[in-house]
Amino acid sequence: MTNDKLLSRITVDANICHGNPCVRGLRYPVNLILELLSSGMTAAQILADYPDLEADDLRAACAYGARLSRIHRMEPVAA
Repeated sequence: MTNDKLLSRITVDANICHGNPCVRGLRYPVNLILELLSSGMTAAQILADYPDLEADDLRAACAYGARLSRIHRMEPVAA
């Protein structure tokens, strides 16, 4: 599946999860999926715990996070 198709699985709706990006409008915020993956859970474990999710949903969350991390220029933060 292409990144564009994956990213189409991420939805933003002001009436769902306070407008945070979610997977297919299912009330699974992208940040939750990324936190589960970064905590060490495997894709298989996440899919077993959240049966509404599909493997492509996990890939979509990663693709979304990767897209957000593209920074063209960083400004120093004043201390």
